[in-house]
Amino acid sequence: MKALNLIVLAALFAGCSSSPKSNRVMPRMSSFSRTASENYLEKTVANWPARPKLAVQTMRAKYGEPLEVTSETVTWHDEGPFKRITVSKTEVAHDFPKPHMDFIEHTVAYAVPVSKVDDLLAFDGSLTINRTAGELSARCDQEAHNILTLNMAHDVAQGIRTSREARNDFSQYVVDHMLGNNPPYAEKLQFEVKRGNLAAFGDSPAIPGAPVRAVAGDKNARGDAEIMALVMATDDNEVLASTEAQKKSIDDVIIGYAKLLHAEHGKNQSSIMELGKRINVVPANTKAVEDLRAKGADELASIIALDGKRFEKAFIRTMIKNHREALSLIDNSLLPRAKDEQLREHLSMTRHHVASHLEQAEGIASQL
Repeated sequence: MKALNLIVLAALFAGCSSSPKSNRVMPRMSSFSRTASENYLEKTVANWPARPKLAVQTMRAKYGEPLEVTSETVTWHDEGPFKRITVSKTEVAHDFPKPHMDFIEHTVAYAVPVSKVDDLLAFDGSLTINRTAGELSARCDQEAHNILTLNMAHDVAQGIRTSREARNDFSQYVVDHMLGNNPPYAEKLQFEVKRGNLAAFGDSPAIPGAPVRAVAGDKNARGDAEIMALVMATDDNEVLASTEAQKKSIDDVIIGYAKLLHAEHGKNQSSIMELGKRINVVPANTKAVEDLRAKGADELASIIALDGKRFEKAFIRTMIKNHREALSLIDNSLLPRAKDEQLREHLSMTRHHVASHLEQAEGIASQL
C-alpha cells in the first residue's frame, strides 16, 4: 500500500517526537501508519462534494492508497499507463457532450505536435497540453470518459480524425458507454504510452547568448563554456535573493543594497552573454552549474519565511557568505582555468564588483 505524501505524514505525527527523522516515510508502513493514512484521507474528503468524493473512493478501490492528499486534491502517481490521476474538490461545469462536472484528471506522457494544439483544443476545451513536460491531460467526470478523450486526442494529433469528427465520434461513444456497450475507446488507451520525461519538449533558448544545457560527454561543455555559465548561475542566485529582499518591509539601507545587487548582477549576466557572442563561446549548464543554482535556492529557502530584523540579519549573513564563496570560486577555479583573454578580463572585473558587494555587506552587518 502506498504511503501518503511526506507533508501529510508530518502533519499526522507532529508532536510524537521532536526528531525530524520521526517524520520520514519508511519503505514499508506499519499497520498504525496505514491506518493513520487511511483515516487522514477519509477525514480530508468527508466534506467534499459528493461526486469528487465518490471519484476518490473509486480510484482508491482500483489503484490503492494515493500518494498525495491535500485539502483540495487527491493524487495517484504512475498507476497503469498514467503519470498522474488527480481528483479535485472543485467541480467545473462542462457541457460537452452533455452537461456534467469536471473533477477527475488523467495525465499521460505525450508529445503533442505544435501544429495540432489548436485542433486538440477545438475538440475538447478540458484537455490540458504541457509541451515542456511532455504531458497531455484529460479532465472529466469519469475515468472512462478521460480514457475516451485521450484516445480521441491521440487520433486528432496523428491526423486520423479532424477535431469535428472527434467531437461527433466522442459523443456517440459516450452514448454507447451509457448503454453498456463498453466501446474499447472508453476502456483502454489505444496507443503506446511513453514513461518518464521521454516525451518532454524543452524548447530552445530565445535570448541571444543564453546558456544551453550541456550534453553528457560533450567536451566542449567544459572549459570556458562552463566557466561563463558558473558566473551566470552566481548572478542568477544573487538576483533572485535580492528580488525577494526588495519585497520585504525592512530597513531602507538593506533595500538599497538589494537593489544594487539586483542591478549589478543582472548587468553582469547580460555582459557575459554579450562576451560569449564576441568570442564565439556558448555558456554550458553542466551539473556543476545546476548544483550551484540549487545551492542558491536552498539557501534562500532557509530565510525566505523570515520577516523584519530576523530577515535583515539572515539576508546580510547569507550575502556575506555567498560573496566570499564567489571570490574563492573566481580565484581558485575560474581564473586559473579560463583560456580566453577577454573572459579572464571579465572575470577580473566581476571579482572587483563581488569584492565591493562583500565589503558593503560587512559594513551593513556591523551596524545591525
